[in-house]
Amino acid sequence: MCALCGVLGGSDHWTDATARPGVFTRNADSLERRRERARRVTVANRILTHYGMRLSDWQGTAFMLSTLTGKTEMVENLTHLWTTAEKLSGRACDPLDPALLSRLDAASV
Repeated sequence: MCALCGVLGGSDHWTDATARPGVFTRNADSLERRRERARRVTVANRILTHYGMRLSDWQGTAFMLSTLTGKTEMVENLTHLWTTAEKLSGRACDPLDPALLSRLDAASV
């Protein structure tokens, strides 16, 4: 199957769940679902800028990961983000890297 057909098919992936009191469930409200995706993209971008990359939402069904040099790849869901980031950058991308965590701490003060 081509990548576009896979994206158009849609999915109920666990990373699309939303927090509700006491549980995480699939978000049925499309507007709230888009807001939640936007929040996740914002958080991911705070980390990805450390590696010279940027994530964007693509039609609410997938994500586009791009490097500063213009390499771009579709990411079906957030579980594939780090492997795709490492593939595009050609280096390890550790979201728990001490240098990254220090930078994020300094930015939040």
